[in-house]
Amino acid sequence: MATEVSENTKLTLDLKTIGIIVSFTISIVTVYFTLKSEIAVAMTEPKPEVTSTEFRYKDEIIRKAIMTTQDDVKEMKETLKLLETRLYEITKEKWDIYYYYFV
Repeated sequence: MATEVSENTKLTLDLKTIGIIVSFTISIVTVYFTLKSEIAVAMTEPKPEVTSTEFRYKDEIIRKAIMTTQDDVKEMKETLKLLETRLYEITKEKWDIYYYYFV
């Protein structure tokens, strides 16, 4: 059964619930105005400029990272070649043994 809500409907809240609702509302309003003021300050501050020295250092770091990566790739290729050679030798030995005993 549905209850009708009208002007005569009575709503009872204890003091603790009213305090929680008021506290929550105050905290939300405080957060809103704090964010609004921080955004206003951030909009008036100048944008940070990248100096030529900072740009040069960042460029140098990136280039070093690229060179390190290239060296790592070269090492991986050498290791891969070594593994391929060893795998070839192992399979060749197995086929030689197979051929010797069964053919």
